[in-house]
Amino acid sequence: MNIARTERLSFRLMDENDAQLLYELDNDPDVMKYLTRGKTSSLQSIKDIFIPRLNAYRNEQKGWGLWQVNITQSNTFIGWVLVRPMGFFEQPDYSDLEIGWRFKQISWGKGYASEAALAVAHSVSQFKEVKSLSATALKDNVGSINVMKKLGLSFVKEYQHSDEHGELPAVLYSCSKEQLAPLSATH
Repeated sequence: MNIARTERLSFRLMDENDAQLLYELDNDPDVMKYLTRGKTSSLQSIKDIFIPRLNAYRNEQKGWGLWQVNITQSNTFIGWVLVRPMGFFEQPDYSDLEIGWRFKQISWGKGYASEAALAVAHSVSQFKEVKSLSATALKDNVGSINVMKKLGLSFVKEYQHSDEHGELPAVLYSCSKEQLAPLSATH
């Protein structure tokens, strides 16, 4: 599967050869603020933990994985959009795709995350078995929640996100694939 370029962005499915780009993105405490409480990733943890997790759900035919996002004009890597079945590592729901994103600070506030996520969401939702798309974020992550709303996702529930550092309030947003915002909604 390929994701068509948008007016400003191009896409490529990432793989184990992209460890350096993933490290570059995860090496900013502000980027990681709502993911790991600001703890950055080492290149070794990208190679030993992140890449094997990515390879577990990556499926080129269905569009699952991390879609590298580049500014077309300069071919500059600015982040990625994640696609995988909701609950993939516990109890996967193949009819509900999780969509997520992580972008470099230099790209924040320019609409790139919404533009990229919407392009990816429209492409992967074309499969008949896909009924809905969902996204999660920590409750304080206003930027990501705004992207969810721009995609057409609606609030479903609050819950407690648990990790090795404890629990934090989080939110789940979702929509049917028919409720996705039109592709032109982010321009």
